[in-house]
Amino acid sequence: MTADIGLIGLAVMGQNLVLNMDDHGATVAVFNRTTSKVDDFLAGPAKGTKVIGTHSIEEFVAQLSSPRKAMIMVKAGWAVDAVIDQLLEHFEPGDIIIDGGNSHFDDSERRTKDLAEKGILFIGTGISGGEEGARFGPSIMPGGNKEAWPHVKELFQSIAAKVEDGTPCCDWVGAGGAGHYVKMVHNGIEYGDMQVIAEAYWILKAMGKTHSEMADIFNTWGDGLLDSFLIDITADIMAFPDEDGSPLLENILDAAGQKGTGKWTAVSSLDLGMPVTLVAEAVFARIVSALKSERAIASDKLSGNTVEGVPSVTLDDLRDALYASKIISYAQGFMLLAAAAGEYNWTLDYGRVASLWREGCIIRARFLDDITAAFDTDSSLSNLLLASFFQEAIEEATPGWRRVVSEAALHGLPAPAYASALSFFDSYRSADVSANLVQAQRDYFGAHTYERKDRPRGEFFHTDWIGSGGKITAATYDA
Repeated sequence: MTADIGLIGLAVMGQNLVLNMDDHGATVAVFNRTTSKVDDFLAGPAKGTKVIGTHSIEEFVAQLSSPRKAMIMVKAGWAVDAVIDQLLEHFEPGDIIIDGGNSHFDDSERRTKDLAEKGILFIGTGISGGEEGARFGPSIMPGGNKEAWPHVKELFQSIAAKVEDGTPCCDWVGAGGAGHYVKMVHNGIEYGDMQVIAEAYWILKAMGKTHSEMADIFNTWGDGLLDSFLIDITADIMAFPDEDGSPLLENILDAAGQKGTGKWTAVSSLDLGMPVTLVAEAVFARIVSALKSERAIASDKLSGNTVEGVPSVTLDDLRDALYASKIISYAQGFMLLAAAAGEYNWTLDYGRVASLWREGCIIRARFLDDITAAFDTDSSLSNLLLASFFQEAIEEATPGWRRVVSEAALHGLPAPAYASALSFFDSYRSADVSANLVQAQRDYFGAHTYERKDRPRGEFFHTDWIGSGGKITAATYDA
């Protein structure tokens, strides 16, 4: 028996992808560095399937039909390169290597080019949906060498999540590291979504809502505009009791972890000069949360001079703040995707990217249908905020959003994502901002030059502010 595809790395995600492929008719060969995991898998979850277990790379490669297709599901970084090196000892030109882990897009760019020089086709694919998604239908975001796509398209689209009309949440994203970049932005937006929901919870708590009431509120929101996986699981979490019957949530330490993809998104936004402020605030919020011992000390020493009592906001206000901030987060995410496409020479279909996230992934939500529709209506749309649907939505939500940010500040309730999103919105909608003073300061102390409102863009000027300065000594600024 020969395998249609092979998979290396039998952690839970790898195992569930194999079982998903088996369900859809594929014969899969598997290998794991700790070979006992292969035996345990075959005797356990894969018992009765067509899965072929192997105990060496040589045996693994020998089971693969031509062109050989090997999917790597190991920890990102050097481990992926180590497995690739092992495969290269046995692979031939035209064979395909697929990295399905959470690799950095730069690594996928490099691997695509390096392997192409050896005649090997590389796919770097983002996979979202967690363990359940891997088993029953994830969102799959493949990129890399497009020559490989026809060889895996049918299988990948068969195992992917489907929207109501049967469209798979899997399609070719773009060249090089595009697949892993789109997955990185997905994860960054995920950070933002989780933070704006967490801020809603904290304000609801300050309003005196019980956990049962909060569960009902999130369930109600989940039946409307905020219909999403993360809202649904938040309602479940609110209602989940600890062993003594108290809310389990309140016994969980308020120090959030992270694996780095949110940080990667924020760093990339800085590299490309895109203001992805909400994701950055979500990352910083996790970092601040990790300062648990310092915060405990500060809570006794810093009063904050806050207003006493309950925040004067309604549930509708809070829903609107969450919804508007979510719109800002996705708008910023797609701004970043557009900047990356220009920088790395990728051709991205933004409506299709949004549709890949409609089912299967962690940020799946009804909201993504509206994003898909916006880009389908205008493929040259420069910013989601300029689409008529989102113009109207954010206009309607703004009054409540402003009340929430104001009341949170007055009562000393941290809401960095709501506040950051609102500040971005007000900056983006302003024809004039205070940056003229910043530029004047830069020219004053460093002769960095400035442009004038009454002259064409691209003409640069310097003022001798102190009467004894010299000529321009620094390069013009990069706006």
